[in-house]
Amino acid sequence: MLNSRLKTILRELMAEGGPVTSTYLANINNVTARTTRDDMKKLDDILKEYGAAIEAVMGKGYRLEIIDDNNFRQFLQSIFKYEEKNNNNLPKSPKERAAYIIKRLLLIDGYLKLEDLADELFISKSTIQNDIKEIRNTLLDYGLSLESKPNYGLRVEGNEVMLRFCIAEYVFDRKAPIPEVHLDSISQSDIEKISSIILKAIEINHITLSDIAINNLAIHIMIAYKRMNSGYQVTLVHQDMKEITEQAEYKVAKGIVQEVEQTFQVKFPEVEIAYIAIHLLGTKMLTQSSELVEQVMDQSVLDLVNIALEKVEEKLQLGIKDDKELIMALHLHLKPAINRFKFGMNIRNPMLDDIKRNYPLAFEAGIIAGLAIEEETATKIDENEVGYLALHIGSAIERRNLKTGPKRCLIVCASGLGTSQLIYYKLKSQFGQHLDVIGSTEYYQLHQYNLQEIDFIVSSIPIPKKLSVPVIEVNAILGENDISKIEELVLEEKQAIDHFIRRELTFVHHPTLDSKEAVLEYIASRLTEAGLVDEGFLEAVYEREQVAPTSFGNLVAIPHPITPKTEKTFLTICTLPKPIVWHDKPVQFVCLLCVKKNSQEDLQAMYKWLGKIIDSRTIVQQLIKAKNFDEIRRILKEYY
Repeated sequence: MLNSRLKTILRELMAEGGPVTSTYLANINNVTARTTRDDMKKLDDILKEYGAAIEAVMGKGYRLEIIDDNNFRQFLQSIFKYEEKNNNNLPKSPKERAAYIIKRLLLIDGYLKLEDLADELFISKSTIQNDIKEIRNTLLDYGLSLESKPNYGLRVEGNEVMLRFCIAEYVFDRKAPIPEVHLDSISQSDIEKISSIILKAIEINHITLSDIAINNLAIHIMIAYKRMNSGYQVTLVHQDMKEITEQAEYKVAKGIVQEVEQTFQVKFPEVEIAYIAIHLLGTKMLTQSSELVEQVMDQSVLDLVNIALEKVEEKLQLGIKDDKELIMALHLHLKPAINRFKFGMNIRNPMLDDIKRNYPLAFEAGIIAGLAIEEETATKIDENEVGYLALHIGSAIERRNLKTGPKRCLIVCASGLGTSQLIYYKLKSQFGQHLDVIGSTEYYQLHQYNLQEIDFIVSSIPIPKKLSVPVIEVNAILGENDISKIEELVLEEKQAIDHFIRRELTFVHHPTLDSKEAVLEYIASRLTEAGLVDEGFLEAVYEREQVAPTSFGNLVAIPHPITPKTEKTFLTICTLPKPIVWHDKPVQFVCLLCVKKNSQEDLQAMYKWLGKIIDSRTIVQQLIKAKNFDEIRRILKEYY
């Protein structure tokens, strides 16, 4: 069966579709090129038995060739089954150990000694003590603390609601294995029994829940049952209880609990029923029929959506704040989600990494919307929720892109039809489908045209009056200089890259930068020396990193300040000779983005390009290999 490096390589080859360079594969596995070559041979030998092969493409790397689709699919299924059966391996990395130890601490009824943990993991006590520092910080995110008692050991302390969230997060959703000694404490068959009870109840009461929501609710009921048996209960303040018991969902929760009580011979107190009702309040999804939409329209939620979209528009100018479909989607999402925020509940988003990698602009907009919602509701929204907001926003961005056709221009001439025709045919031959010439007119008849329907005017005569659209004054025979001026408006994407990158702000293969902090501090110092950034720039970049890391995978990070701190929009590029760890991902190409304060620029082309880089291993590998600014500029222009 495949080891972890071979699994990583196979995943990357499948994700890319085309060739992937050996340098990239070596970097993500943190091994030498020679080891990668050996790995490729091993993987090829294994895959040949299962309807696939590794093809070496001259000068481009390796490509996965699938010869027998059915055989290969069965092979992938066998990998997953094998992992499920063999998920009791001991953790190796600090991150895996931390997840393992958190599970042990959450599942143990009493104290856990460091000596016992060290023996169990075959590591020293000092190594465990280093891990504990990180674990304390992780638990703090859930409002939990780690109590240490001499001669007894450690135990997790804190609010019971948050303790359950942490158990659900680490025991059920993380990929590291559950310690084998505790596997029998919560069985999959019990969860399935509870799931069927939930399904029956929501069907009778016409509540629609996603598969993820049903699974989450089943897990939480199971946790409640197990922890009640250990003598623990959730506590909610009296006012919260009153508010919850008045909801229709409380009756549904009561029905679910009655069946669970009969099935497992346990008695749930009222406060536990209220807690389950919170889940129904916080995860229900409304169908999008127009009648129901009218019934559920809530002005306060609508106001919240508009505030969030106004803030997104102010910072990113995406042109989506009036998208009715987006407004409705966010309303339907936020109406139940506000209950989650209010009671401090987290919801896991299994698509989070894919959203961050494939929709970076939408994710950025999701963060801005999330911060606006936090401010208005005095609640806290985590990265998983931001991912869901980003999905809705990403759909709206795609809709807007579909509606955006070629640029439209009007020709203004004084020399008669012949000159306007000459300009018209030159424009069509030069720009083709990228430009729609809607007609030509003389200056005195210009007032007859609705300028809101065109993007700019090409005029062979001076136009003294200031108009609401740009005017490009040209010679009737359109020389190179004229074409260049028009090209700036028509082919914005081709021109923009030179506008955003600079030789003095591009640092190639910097040898001494070996951490995220070193990279950011170096770039910030260079920008400060050049007088390009305001005071507090670096702090604003770190603040953005705290909301959600800007390492998107594929060896790329795109850090930026949480609020604009510059008078111009530009990119600072830094490539590294070896990957560094950025949060939990390797990074070798850093592109720090600075957007002008109060910017009214259309940055869609640049954002689209950044997304393209994040998604393409080929482009990233070429950029990392580039030896100087000129090579980086050529690559960026080629793919822009």
